[in-house]
Amino acid sequence: MVAKPAGPTSHDVVALIRRLAGVRRVGHGGTLDPFASGVLPVFLGVATRMVEYHMADGKAYRAVVCFGARSATDDLEGELTPGDGPVPERAEVEAALATFRGRIRQRPPAYSAVKVGGRRAYEIARRGGAPELREREVEIRELNLTAWEDGPRATVELSCSAGTYVRALARDLGDALGCGAYLGSLVRLASGPFSLHDAVALDDVRAAGRDGRLGELLLPADAGLEEYPALCPQTEDLVALARGQVVRLRVPAPALPGPDDLVRIVETGGRLVAMARLREGRLYPEKVLVGAG
Repeated sequence: MVAKPAGPTSHDVVALIRRLAGVRRVGHGGTLDPFASGVLPVFLGVATRMVEYHMADGKAYRAVVCFGARSATDDLEGELTPGDGPVPERAEVEAALATFRGRIRQRPPAYSAVKVGGRRAYEIARRGGAPELREREVEIRELNLTAWEDGPRATVELSCSAGTYVRALARDLGDALGCGAYLGSLVRLASGPFSLHDAVALDDVRAAGRDGRLGELLLPADAGLEEYPALCPQTEDLVALARGQVVRLRVPAPALPGPDDLVRIVETGGRLVAMARLREGRLYPEKVLVGAG
């Protein structure tokens, strides 16, 4: 996990780690805009095959919402135009926040990576077009005002479902209050099980790469997937699973949480061998990591 500072893109961070590690396959677990900072899960080598299991991870943020103007990009990087109505008081903002908690409909920002007719929305917007973006359902699980400044500016902390745009939340909050608003800053506090508290500063990543200690910062490939039960089959079954073969379960079946039948296949030392589906007493390998380096 990297603590991305404001400035570099998520792709910049990936490129840096690719160069430091000398590993071609590097990916991340959710883009942060350049002006945003916070936890950025980065996956190296075979661990990149685990990214898909984190795509639905919820997020937590600290955001500053600036009232009294609208932004072309819904954040501080876009051209600003003055809002129409009077700026709100703190109590008005707190009352408006209540209407955004729970499941809501949200239209992604015009300057976003959402595809419209095979093109990214931001590509259309940058050429002066107005991409037609459909609303989507997202969930705001927590949303609280934690600080207030004259200006006015509100600091809010929220936890939300994957796919939520905090820029759009700021925009819609301003529209609801009739004064306009945009996102002034953003810090991602958590991405699923990965917390900013445990993330490594980018300067420390550079130092570790320079000193040949980058491996000390790496977590196991299945870090953050502890919700999926771990199974340690017999050696011959491990070999068969590593070959992509279906095997009959010969160890006690775990209690599977919810409807998901996904399990982690590990060897005796705890190293992840594969992700598999457990169905009717048989293990169906879904992703095999052994020999996939």
